[in-house]
Amino acid sequence: MVISIASDHAGLSLKEEIKNYLKNKSIEVIDYGTNSSESCDYPDFAYPAACAVKDNKADFGILVCYTG
Repeated sequence: MVISIASDHAGLSLKEEIKNYLKNKSIEVIDYGTNSSESCDYPDFAYPAACAVKDNKADFGILVCYTG
C-alpha cells in the first residue's frame, strides 16, 4: 500500500505524526510537502498528492490543513 500525504504550514506537525505512524506500520508514504512552518499555498501541495492517487502512484491520499 502506498499513501500520498500533504499539508499546509499549519498542518505540518500533524502530517509528520501521521507519516511516522504509517511508516511504523510498514506503509509506504510519499510526502508532497510542505516541509516548513512558513506560510504557503495549500493547493501547491494538495494537488500533486491528489494527482498521485489519480495517476495510480498512490492507493490513497491524506491531506491535512489548518481549517479542516
